[in-house]
Amino acid sequence: MANHDCKGCREYDRLTRRNFVGLTAGAAAAALAPGWLPRVVYADSDSSSRDVIVSLFLRGGADALTLCVPYAERNYYNLRPTLAIQPPDAGGANRALDLDGAFGFPPALEPLLEAYRAGDLLVVHACGLENPTRSHFEAMHFMEVGRGDPPASLYTGWLGRHLQATAPTLRDGVLRAVGIGAGLQRTLVGGPLTVPVRDPAEFGLEGRSRRAREAALEVMYAVAGEPLQTTAVNTFRTIDLLDDIDFRGYQPAGGAAYPDDEFGYALRSTAALIKAEVGVEAVAIDLGGWDTHDFQGPVEGHMAGLMGSLAAGLGAFHQDLFAGGVENVVVVAMSEFGRHAFENASGGTDHGHGGLMLVLGGAVAGGRVLTDWPGLGDGQLYEGQDLEITIDYRDVLTEILTRRLGNPDYRTVFDDPGYTPRTHGVTV
Repeated sequence: MANHDCKGCREYDRLTRRNFVGLTAGAAAAALAPGWLPRVVYADSDSSSRDVIVSLFLRGGADALTLCVPYAERNYYNLRPTLAIQPPDAGGANRALDLDGAFGFPPALEPLLEAYRAGDLLVVHACGLENPTRSHFEAMHFMEVGRGDPPASLYTGWLGRHLQATAPTLRDGVLRAVGIGAGLQRTLVGGPLTVPVRDPAEFGLEGRSRRAREAALEVMYAVAGEPLQTTAVNTFRTIDLLDDIDFRGYQPAGGAAYPDDEFGYALRSTAALIKAEVGVEAVAIDLGGWDTHDFQGPVEGHMAGLMGSLAAGLGAFHQDLFAGGVENVVVVAMSEFGRHAFENASGGTDHGHGGLMLVLGGAVAGGRVLTDWPGLGDGQLYEGQDLEITIDYRDVLTEILTRRLGNPDYRTVFDDPGYTPRTHGVTV
């Protein structure tokens, strides 16, 4: 989504050019609906208690040891003499913001402290994909389909399969999921009534002759037979639906101010979409640029800017939704892998293993760092160079699926014979 210059590896540059780039929940008061809400009435909800899920992918391999600083771990400072964020009691601006006496946020993530202290934000550390690959392409593919060794026949995403396995929350809804970006994220592939949308405010047929073109296409598809006819009808209904929401005129609640960048706009648009109560159950958003091989800049440079965008966007999103009493939402942020535990000679970090997840929501058991911390000392690093994984990322997703998304059978999503989920108390 956001355009952040970075001297990343060639593989990630290629993935970015192929559009491997890129929130969330609500119930609005109908009696006093603001002007940006559509005047649409649907049938009663089948599952109004479900959360809306926002899947946020930090593409490029985000450095978990900067996103959540293990400042109580002495080895961290030995491994990163120039890139380390200093302990909270150190002097100067490069100080961690204490979370629990052992871990802290870097200064750039300060806008997330309010959600953390309110108990709505959970940090899951030393987690991720247990497959040993260090390829962006493979790791993203594996995580998004939900298996570390997927067969060639498995091309659908874990969230797409969840939507296949569950009934829509609105019986007459025409849109269940949206992937904000140039193309549909693999996470959502296979989901019914799911579309990619680059800009929700400009979706559909453009130009003065739009209605004429719609009429012509309707005639063409009317004689095409099924399934094209139904697909065409749903497409036109989706265009009309999104056209009926005034995304540009949307007014956030609680004085929330989204950052003026692509990521902030995506979150702002998602808030408007979900508050409109049109049946959207899932949104996928990407934030790229985390491939920090050179000049990582965790305090004033490149990564600091990325983290600032992430934190400002999610902080505003939390304030906007929760100020209006909209808490039936869960945001899950993850990356394909972390970075090396030690810095390189170019002031950056290379492809690693263990990473981090952020989980935000009204039913999240937050205000803490959830981890089975493996340590960064000799004999504790994965392959002698990376943070070890002690929590499978699917454990977090499985708990959300079964407890918050109305899907009691995780096997419909993660049908991996070698995987048995563990419960970590992600939700309340």
